[in-house]
Amino acid sequence: MKKIHIGLLLLLGIIFISSCEKDDICVEGDTPLLVIEFYDAEDTSTLKEVPTLRVVGVGQNITVNTVTDRSNLSTISIPLKTDEDSTSFILINSSASDDDGAETGNLDTINFSYSRIEDFLSRGCGFIVNYDELTANVTADTDNWIQDIEITQSLVTNSDSTHVKIFH
Repeated sequence: MKKIHIGLLLLLGIIFISSCEKDDICVEGDTPLLVIEFYDAEDTSTLKEVPTLRVVGVGQNITVNTVTDRSNLSTISIPLKTDEDSTSFILINSSASDDDGAETGNLDTINFSYSRIEDFLSRGCGFIVNYDELTANVTADTDNWIQDIEITQSLVTNSDSTHVKIFH
């Protein structure tokens, strides 16, 4: 009888241990951000900071949280939409507010279009989205501060290198 109890306990122990699953912790990565560098339009090889830059998604009331608001920056990383094939941003040069809280900087709207590539990483991470066939254009207005845009990498699979150069 004692042997049956020990055998039953051993069998239950094996079943219990084999029913455990691996931890589903994601350490592999995330959907990449679009990396933009700003260059001098007159000397196209020289980085040039945008004074008190503000970046706002079109249709959003808040600034993009991956960019320090109203800072002098020559490089930014911004998220593209994972559920649509285009994302638009308002980039504001010399951003400030008047006494009523209205924006007084020079606003340019830039639209990024792309195709989305879903990539399954693991059960813990799920899917990430990479972007291909990246294109960009600026909405023309009477006072564009952005003079030109160059796509340096049309395939966005990481946030380690520059994808877009903006000349101003």
